[in-house]
Amino acid sequence: MKINKKKIEELKERLISLGKFLEVDKKEKELAILQKEITKPEVFSDSKKLQELNQKMSVLKKEVDDYLALKKEVLDLEEMGKLFDDDSQEVEEINKDIILVEKKLKELEIASLFKEEVDKKGAILTIHPGAGGVESCDWAGMLLRMYLKFFEKKNFKYEILELKPNEEAGIKEAVIEITSSNAYGYLKSEIGVHRLVRISPFDANQRRHTSFASVFVYPEIEDIEVKIDEKDLKIETFRASGHGGQHVNKVSTAVRITHIPTGITVSCQSERSQYLNKRNALKILQVKLYKYYEEKKKEELKKYEEKKTEIAWGYQIRSYILFPYQLVKDHRTNYERRDVEAVLDGDIEDFIFAYLTKKYPSY
Repeated sequence: MKINKKKIEELKERLISLGKFLEVDKKEKELAILQKEITKPEVFSDSKKLQELNQKMSVLKKEVDDYLALKKEVLDLEEMGKLFDDDSQEVEEINKDIILVEKKLKELEIASLFKEEVDKKGAILTIHPGAGGVESCDWAGMLLRMYLKFFEKKNFKYEILELKPNEEAGIKEAVIEITSSNAYGYLKSEIGVHRLVRISPFDANQRRHTSFASVFVYPEIEDIEVKIDEKDLKIETFRASGHGGQHVNKVSTAVRITHIPTGITVSCQSERSQYLNKRNALKILQVKLYKYYEEKKKEELKKYEEKKTEIAWGYQIRSYILFPYQLVKDHRTNYERRDVEAVLDGDIEDFIFAYLTKKYPSY
């Protein structure tokens, strides 16, 4: 057995390309600037600004640290490749390390292509069989198994929210919640119709059958929690109008509150006390903000529902052919694999990477 030096060289080249794509040098400089910025008294005393900078620094630091840690591992492999001969006892261990480092690099390459904020969220994945009775239900069940195997390989936390078995074989529906971060970024590539061609195990005449099942993925949308920050409020007082005698007209007891980020305005003047009017106005604002964010959540879900309708049954993204030959082919990228069993056992990461690199060709 020899040390796979060719693979080490390939890892080095891929790492350099990834570093350029991630703009690691630029991010290191940006991180240094933020670290100085955060020590300024005017920033330190502004809790909102401080939180924003800390969040930004945390994201940048993770990206830079992950890349530098991987870079060190690749350089260590290169050093070991030079240090040990091909007949050394350490060769097997070094080649195992090469496989592990390549796996980490692939994960970082994929994560670098999560361009949208929603990519970092968890996901809800649904599977439905197409027309064709037991054939399609069985195929939907095979897809469910494939995705569960994939989740296990990725150490994704998941829960099956809904599972409707078909009496003869397979499933009529499956809904899975994946709570791990980046789940939507990985799984959005799976949205569409998946096609299976095989000799049917349910056909006594052993004929070839084509089955379809649809997969759809929603990003996980957080439960609505309304938090009102005093700094986001513009509070004005004015004299109440209407009945109430001289007191109402002479004292500024009425309160108007504007929520600056949304522009929502609430006024209260029914109480004789400014304190009570402000309290009531804040209660009303809380309700209005809840309704506002609820509508935004519905709009976001509607956007994905419309996308789901567009897919329909004509949008075939991938074919899994078991007969007359063995092949899995993605029709969007033309990426294909012949080890069908490995793919059905959850080895779909290469298909995801091919989809993302086509979507973001600058990589």
